[in-house]
Amino acid sequence: MARWDYVVAILVAASRTELFMGQPQATNASIEQIAKELKDAAWFIGQRVINREEVIEQAFCALLTAEHLLLQSRTGVGKSLLAEQIFSMFEGARLFRVQASKEQQPDTFFGGLDLEQLKVGRIIHNTEGSLVESEFGFIDEIFDANDFTLRALLSLLNERRLLRGMQDVSSPLHSVIAATNYLRVSEVTEALLDRFLFKAVILPDKDPFVQYQISQRYLVHGGRTAEPPKRISFERLRHMHQIIAGRSEELTISVSNEMLYFTNIVIRHFEFLRNRQMRDQVKSQAGSDFYISPRTQAKSLDLLRALALLKGRSNVVHDDASRLYFIFSTVGLPEDVALFRKAYTTVLNSLTASRGFDQVTMLLDFSHLVQEIKEEPAKMLRPLSQFADAPVRRSFVEWLRERFGAEQPQDQNRKILEQFLADFVPVCDEVRELKHSVDLALQSALITVERELQRLERP
Repeated sequence: MARWDYVVAILVAASRTELFMGQPQATNASIEQIAKELKDAAWFIGQRVINREEVIEQAFCALLTAEHLLLQSRTGVGKSLLAEQIFSMFEGARLFRVQASKEQQPDTFFGGLDLEQLKVGRIIHNTEGSLVESEFGFIDEIFDANDFTLRALLSLLNERRLLRGMQDVSSPLHSVIAATNYLRVSEVTEALLDRFLFKAVILPDKDPFVQYQISQRYLVHGGRTAEPPKRISFERLRHMHQIIAGRSEELTISVSNEMLYFTNIVIRHFEFLRNRQMRDQVKSQAGSDFYISPRTQAKSLDLLRALALLKGRSNVVHDDASRLYFIFSTVGLPEDVALFRKAYTTVLNSLTASRGFDQVTMLLDFSHLVQEIKEEPAKMLRPLSQFADAPVRRSFVEWLRERFGAEQPQDQNRKILEQFLADFVPVCDEVRELKHSVDLALQSALITVERELQRLERP
């Protein structure tokens, strides 16, 4: 489990992650209405690209979170058709298309070089019509590009900026879908893969009925994208992303502190299971490990909110965490997905038994009380029974009155806080570890408070 300072950072972020929803074209749009619009678009794509519902949902999560998606499959499975059909559901956005090759240079993606600037030794791209000035991008056979070109793409994909020589240009790039028939490993391609938060492998489906449905669609559309009956404006999609990012101001999607903590436990357990699996399978590669970066872990919170939005809910629930394999595993590889589901189920079952979630919520609320006292040491001079301003905190006050009576002397506050944790009996390992972290935070807070109160007492 993460150290206490990381947990505190997550909890502090939680107070800022209440998500408000709004839409400039229809300010009265509800979460349910937005979810239905997305669901209808996904359904239409699924009618054209058969038996790819999971990848379609993953792609919509990528669009809602303004991230990139990498599709891998054998030739002829329909990667390009899927990407084109997804982008066709939106209007008002510029789409840059390219098929990568080894001979290409960065100007294929960034625009041709300005010859006049080149004469004086400056590398300046004319970005008009390039990926730099596009909202969407589709890069086919991305790993056919050479490492020099791929390295040049990294800052554009991650920071949405063209950084080449003296040229620094902001880009409106929202999402890129890339397709490949294979993966090749190099220092640059590993960095490139990190830019594609969502990854999927599309396996050929030889089921006779699925093949029959594909044939039906081919007879109607001839391998081309189908014209959607209704498109979503890019402005609306961008506003949906603002919803996910917490920058809209009308409706709310909330993520509870308990949900945040649960999510981090699931991620940590998945990381443990994946590393154990790797050690068992490849014992000869000592030092090889599976690592989830703090950046990716933080971005999982955006995915949670996107999943809730797609379901038409105003809050994130435990089941949303079960689909975080959209970014932590490769969709389409059953063994990858199964391992994440195992991590989720193990943690969920452990915390569901014997009031585990209730204890997590109580400890997290207690940690907030400790943090308040640390930030305002003068509160230590008040009876702790006055801090019953939240439902969960009232549980602490009920324990307080049962243990120490109706009135508590102010000088007993330290003993009361320490006694609460001493009396707290965890029901599972996850709660036991959290209790240990909260205990460390309490001791740190008490030291800070004691020093501050001594300073205030000096004449």
